Amino acid sequence: MSEPTETRATPLNPKLGLNLLDGGGIVNVWSESATEVKLLLLNRDDASVVDHEIDLELGEGGIWSGADDRLTAGVNYVLRANGPAGPRHAFNPERNLLDPYAKALVKHGPQNYHCAAVNDEFDWQGVAKPGIALSESIIYEAHLRGLTRLNPAIPEEIRGSYAALSHPATIDYLKNLGITAIELLPIHAFISEPRLVSLGLINYWGYNSINYFAPHLRYSSPGAVAESPVAILNELKTSIRELHRAGIEVILDVVYNHTAEGGGKGLTHSYRGLDNSNYYRQDDEGNYHDTTGCGNSLNFGNPMVQQLMLDSLRYWSTEMQVDGFRFDLATTIARDERNHFDPSHPVLLAMKADPIISQAKLIVEPWDVGMGGWQTGNFPPGFPEWNDRFRDSVRKFWLTDISRARSLGAHENGVQELAGRISGSQDIFSEGSPQGAVNFITAHDGFSLWDLVTFNQKHNLANGEASRDGAGDNQSFNHGHEGETNDNSILFSRRKAARNLLGTLLTSSGVPMITAGDERLKTQGGNNNPYCQDNVITWQDYEPDPDKDNFYRQVAHLIQLRKTYPALRPRSFTKLDEPTPDHDQMLWFSVQGDQMSIDDWHNPERRTLQRLNYHLMNDGTKQGILTVFNGSEIVKNLKLPAPSQVSNFELLWDSARELPPETGLLFAPGSSLRMAEASMQIFAVR
Repeated sequence: MSEPTETRATPLNPKLGLNLLDGGGIVNVWSESATEVKLLLLNRDDASVVDHEIDLELGEGGIWSGADDRLTAGVNYVLRANGPAGPRHAFNPERNLLDPYAKALVKHGPQNYHCAAVNDEFDWQGVAKPGIALSESIIYEAHLRGLTRLNPAIPEEIRGSYAALSHPATIDYLKNLGITAIELLPIHAFISEPRLVSLGLINYWGYNSINYFAPHLRYSSPGAVAESPVAILNELKTSIRELHRAGIEVILDVVYNHTAEGGGKGLTHSYRGLDNSNYYRQDDEGNYHDTTGCGNSLNFGNPMVQQLMLDSLRYWSTEMQVDGFRFDLATTIARDERNHFDPSHPVLLAMKADPIISQAKLIVEPWDVGMGGWQTGNFPPGFPEWNDRFRDSVRKFWLTDISRARSLGAHENGVQELAGRISGSQDIFSEGSPQGAVNFITAHDGFSLWDLVTFNQKHNLANGEASRDGAGDNQSFNHGHEGETNDNSILFSRRKAARNLLGTLLTSSGVPMITAGDERLKTQGGNNNPYCQDNVITWQDYEPDPDKDNFYRQVAHLIQLRKTYPALRPRSFTKLDEPTPDHDQMLWFSVQGDQMSIDDWHNPERRTLQRLNYHLMNDGTKQGILTVFNGSEIVKNLKLPAPSQVSNFELLWDSARELPPETGLLFAPGSSLRMAEASMQIFAVR
């Protein structure tokens, strides 16, 4: 070891990980239970060879530290730890471990990695974060690899990589669609479960993290991998910068609830070997408290585990310049010492109090698989939630209720529940605003939009679990035939149903999220859990197809309508027939054009609804949008409402049409309108 330098002393609150300094570096590693921690410098040409060992010294708060002039940019290293035996510990002084704060990893073999020291220098060229308000956001959930793997406009050698994300073809596609943010499935370093490896499959989605700072290596282009770990980081930073230059935000799906180390018999990569008893929730016998369904749950009752997540969020917000995060199984990170969900959990309070983290979009998946895990509507303000109630209600209205009426001759639900969802789900998010709800029809987990209207049952045989995996209740409707068909009438009904679903999503109060591929009717062959399918099942299709191309145009049109008309995105909840402080107003009318009666609201056979949204513009003018829903398979002759100061209603969109309508088609207030079965229409107030 080199002679101590002036930076050798351990500060009271040291920056964890390996920190590069002039003339060397200092490493800080947390382990309260260890009795010995070492850092091993690996040979740059042969990582199986250890060039040097550094014995770390124990300081305050369980922080082990060491300084050495050989700790420089480009050095490869691992950690080793020893400590007491017992059911809650898993020390092995011969096992190489990853630094939880490593900013870059290098692959050393199958499922085997070591750490690389890197600097964070990068030229952002003055490009700032777009800073799009949540009320203006339209989120596009995408898999980084799957988004570009089949795009013929991108050079083949970089398809599926970080570099492909910023290729002009990708950015043009996203800009033309009109989304404001891309939400990437996990890009933290992750590995595949041993069971999948034994089946010749991989973890494609990435919800199996081994590190919360380093980006996933497989998404790097071959050129970046061959060059250096810094080149990989810069490739990702370049994509983030160019997306920002195009006005598109980047949100990361993050998996802080569990790690890839799995249950007690899982592989040890980092946290378990450093301090199993503190990193994971366990009972006295060492059995894991698993509220994630993945074998373990990180112990967010421990302040240092909280710090790990907070430090990771700050790093990605600053050094990587991302705009927000979506927290997978967020209920787990907010469980208290009794393993109960706590909306005032210290880690939630810390995120909102942090000057950096609080500026990011902090979206939560408000459930896990533990007892009391379903917490939709219970997270505090400032944490927009995935609104599964919206998903279920809208699917029921347009799919399963119509299917039920076909088979039983009666509908189960009328328009009351739909109205609650499209107006912002105030019954669920009453303490916040419509922006507390991230509305969606589909997500990575479940059927794609096209499969939702094509299959009644899941078809997951490719996953190797005899189709036992994946949700059994999908609230889908195959429209009379299971799977693909050449019947044009069925195909038209499916496309119309898909338009109804996305039309409802993009005209609803709240924050809409679209799943990548749905805009072009992507199919997964009925697989509703393709987490292990890195192939055409999950890759986005760009082959020209008239029906898919037309659907893309329809989705882009709907997105543009949402952007053009603030009445479709109120910033606060509206009271029935009353303006809000933000000057938004929402009125409801029946098929006769009258205000809704009690019977209209509660009769399951009243399946027609007219919603009139008003917004007072800055210039004092009043903007209005009328949205009409016909949720029955019967052509409806309805009467448009006739509110005061309305000259005409201009048709902006009709789901019964394969393409957006020509402009200028006007209807007088109070006039009759013939509306196609199971369809919706959007009008501007003139």
